[in-house]
Amino acid sequence: MPCVQEMMRVAMIARRTAMLLIHIGLFVFLDVASPVDGSAAAAARRRQVLLQEKATLLALKRGFILPSPSSLADWNESNGHVCRFTGVTCDRRREHVIGLELANMGISGPIPPVIGELSHLRSLDMSNNSISGAVPPSFGNLVRLQNLNMASNHISGAFLSVPGNLSQLQGLNMSRNNISGAIPPAAGNLTSLIILDMSSNHLTGNIPTELSKLRKLGVIDLSDNQLHGGIPPSISELKDMWFLNLNLNNLSGPIPEAIFLNLTTLGLVDLARNNLSGEIPRTVSSSLADTFAVLNLYTNKLTGALPPWLANCTRLWLVDVENNMLSDELPASIISGKQNLTYLLLSDNQQFRSQDNNSNLEPFFAALSNCSSLQELEVAAVGLGGRLPSGLGSMLPHSLLHLNLKMNAIEGPIPANIGHAASSMTLLNLSSNMLNGTIPASLCRLQNLQQLVLSSNALTGEIPPCIGYSTSLGELDLSGNMLSGKIPSNIGSHGRLSYLSLQRNMLSGAIPPSLGQCGSLLLLDLSSNRLSGAIPEEVAGIAKITLNLSRNQLCGKLPGGLGKMLQVQTIDLSRNNFTGEISAAGLEGCVELSVLDLSRNSLSGALPSSLGGLKNLESLDVSNNFLTGEIPVSLTKCSKLKHLDLSYNDLGGAVPTTGALAQFSLHSYLGNPQLCGQVVHKVCSRTHHKTHKLLVVMCIVSALVLMILCTVCARKISDRPAALRDRVFMGHCTASSQVMKVKHPRITYRELVYATDNFSLARIVGKGSYGEIYRGTLGDGTEVAVKVIRQLQSGSSTSKSFSRECQVLKRIRHRNIARVITACSLPDFKALVLPFMANGSLERYLYAAAELSLVQRVNICSDVAEGMAYLHHYSPVKVIHCDLKPSNILINDDMTALVSDFGISRPSVMSASVSTGNVLLGSIGYIPPEYGYGSSPTTKGDVYSFGVLVLEMLTRRKPTDDMFEAGLSLHDWVRGHGHDGRTDAVLDSALARMVRDQTPEVKRKMDMAIRELLELGILCSQENPSARPTMTDAATSLNQLKRYAAANFPSSLGMGFSPTTVEVDEDIG
Repeated sequence: MPCVQEMMRVAMIARRTAMLLIHIGLFVFLDVASPVDGSAAAAARRRQVLLQEKATLLALKRGFILPSPSSLADWNESNGHVCRFTGVTCDRRREHVIGLELANMGISGPIPPVIGELSHLRSLDMSNNSISGAVPPSFGNLVRLQNLNMASNHISGAFLSVPGNLSQLQGLNMSRNNISGAIPPAAGNLTSLIILDMSSNHLTGNIPTELSKLRKLGVIDLSDNQLHGGIPPSISELKDMWFLNLNLNNLSGPIPEAIFLNLTTLGLVDLARNNLSGEIPRTVSSSLADTFAVLNLYTNKLTGALPPWLANCTRLWLVDVENNMLSDELPASIISGKQNLTYLLLSDNQQFRSQDNNSNLEPFFAALSNCSSLQELEVAAVGLGGRLPSGLGSMLPHSLLHLNLKMNAIEGPIPANIGHAASSMTLLNLSSNMLNGTIPASLCRLQNLQQLVLSSNALTGEIPPCIGYSTSLGELDLSGNMLSGKIPSNIGSHGRLSYLSLQRNMLSGAIPPSLGQCGSLLLLDLSSNRLSGAIPEEVAGIAKITLNLSRNQLCGKLPGGLGKMLQVQTIDLSRNNFTGEISAAGLEGCVELSVLDLSRNSLSGALPSSLGGLKNLESLDVSNNFLTGEIPVSLTKCSKLKHLDLSYNDLGGAVPTTGALAQFSLHSYLGNPQLCGQVVHKVCSRTHHKTHKLLVVMCIVSALVLMILCTVCARKISDRPAALRDRVFMGHCTASSQVMKVKHPRITYRELVYATDNFSLARIVGKGSYGEIYRGTLGDGTEVAVKVIRQLQSGSSTSKSFSRECQVLKRIRHRNIARVITACSLPDFKALVLPFMANGSLERYLYAAAELSLVQRVNICSDVAEGMAYLHHYSPVKVIHCDLKPSNILINDDMTALVSDFGISRPSVMSASVSTGNVLLGSIGYIPPEYGYGSSPTTKGDVYSFGVLVLEMLTRRKPTDDMFEAGLSLHDWVRGHGHDGRTDAVLDSALARMVRDQTPEVKRKMDMAIRELLELGILCSQENPSARPTMTDAATSLNQLKRYAAANFPSSLGMGFSPTTVEVDEDIG
């Protein structure tokens, strides 16, 4: 848009200059035509007048604040004639000063009032200086003034509030100043005015109807002010108007139809960035076909369709209606044959459909091929459907520089001949569509391409190696696809890349050292792939703003080059296999660092005290490593620190609680048993009492052991059967929370009997795979869920299931995995004790009377995906769940979803060798097809179950519904409707109603989110296991969708996230 505005301004200046030249020519003609009095008396009178005006000019100079003594150096007494002064123009008889040209002189300070004594002045140009203050009242004496240009200064005060008569003024340019207040009705007295430019000031109030008195007015530019109210229809009375610019105000109401009907010479209308509503006028003067060139209406609230009369405008140069609520078919008939059309910008509207019910893009691009001057085509985020024509490359005009079709529903492959398009193309953005297939190698033929954005599609295959040879490419974004293979070894070899984003793919291999040649790289994001090896020394230190290599399989030590990134703001190396000490990276050199995430690696050693010197640090996460030593007190000096996670390391000593660390709670320090202090609820021991306390502890322990032995012996003698009932819970599954460990160190069977009213039927809240789940209340009032497995036989599958679930739960910890408080294993009784979830399971919540909003559904799907991604890829023991379904998803008080019931789960490393015999693992409807053919459990089986769960979340239909018979599945049903473009036909009726009740803009964005969620469900539940994404891929896509939903769906609709769900999950695997 800046370049468009500049071009329009250039056009305006050219027109204005032509007008002023005509006026100046008129001045000269008048002077020449006037008789010259040659008498001595007349000559003496002229000399006297010029001497007076010379004195005025010298006084004017003294009143200016000039940048240097040499400025206006020839304005001095010794200069014989005032007409020789720099910037001074005299009339033909050299009798009066009629023009002052003092633009770009570096003049500052107020305008000296003495300027009013130049009463014969006809043209005054003091633009592009630093003049301040108000226009002096003496301006009212300049009654002959015809052109006044004071643009680009710091002039304040009201709109030309000077006394006197300026009725001869023809050109008034006070743009880019600090003029405030309303446009006074007296402005209607400037009846000779042809050009009025008051843009980029602080004008307020309504546009006065008195402007309609200025019948000679051809140019009005009141853009970039704070004018409000409606556009007065009386403007249509200005018959000579050809340029109307009211851009960037607060104008509201409809666009008056009379403007287009009565102004027969209209060439440009710019009403962008207001609050205008209604339709674009559809009735216009027939003469506009030969004059109209620019229609700029972006960022309003306009509805309806593009007016058909645009098709008749042969000189059409720009159409910009972006960011409105228009709904129309792509304007093939409007653009056909438009040789002058340079900009067509339709993005961010309710919908622009392709032909044949939004399925045929070919007619539009065929019409586009005749637009030989077209440079920018923007049709993004308008719900556009169909497939790109196979001959797209030959349809695009050779003049095209920008092609942006992002955030639509375009499907199919990228045409193989797209590289045959204009060699001058600099931007191609097809992101956030439903494109598939491979990236065409012909793209490499676009030798001037600077930005290539194909993110968030379903592209497969490898990145074409020839992309690495591009000498002009500055931005490459291929993120959010299913690309595989290695990153081209020559990528970045020409050093032009400033933005490289390849995250959320399936890329493997090493990071190419050639990236080290990109010295101006601002962002390097290779996260969520399968990259391995170490970070090359050539690459370490190149990213100036953001470095994200998280969620890969990178290893080795942190390179010392990281500390060379003096301007880096974000470093995220989390969820890899890095080893060694953090201090080796020299991160203290990253003085602008704001976010540092090294979590979920295998880093060891102490946390460097030098991190306390990072004054801009806002987020520090080093959780889930093997760090030792004490927490550096220097971190208390990080005054901007807002997020801190040191959990699950081996840190010890006292937790600092002053300065920046005073705000953090136990959550930041969990899993560090050696820490002490008030925050972690553990008293710190004094060093000089250590030996004494050790002796005391030993004595106490000995006494306790003796007491226990005595008690056990007594019970064996007196009540042998009771021994089994009073055994305390064994430590098969230790608590994942340090708080729970302290709170429930021992729970007996008898306590569980009391807690559940002797396992009363009234206490049953659900049934798991191998038993009942009871709601219990412990003696201290804590609500728990007791999962009981009864009637066991030695070596039975139930016993093995219980043992397996204990083995899984005791080794995993994640905010989206149901944690266990403790477990009990007796010969005839086994149970798990978990925190009670008042909301129950997802199945109970999904099919209850309460209605889940779209954001809640997205949030729950994201939680489940994060938990499953952790189990598959990041937990200490990689786990295949084997029974993922709504009844095994728990919902806690803040609507966070937790994966539970690991009764038939198994370690993924064993899945290939474990035979399932004739037993199908899982629940009917959620079991992947390959299990039916005897395949061993794999992580892709869980992905299938997750896909079915996602579709169930949106449709509220179980995969075992009676309608799914004769080979029809939930997957096939949803996919069939998706191909027909009728996604609303499969939605849960409550969700469909929520969507219908929204404003058109929110509805469009909700539709887009639903389509993406349905596509993910379909993708995950494909029959071919190899075609399914990983749970990491799904989790990353859903995290992005969650952020999109949180940013775009109003919380007032009951669809907003709680603070805990908007934040990035710090425990995500």
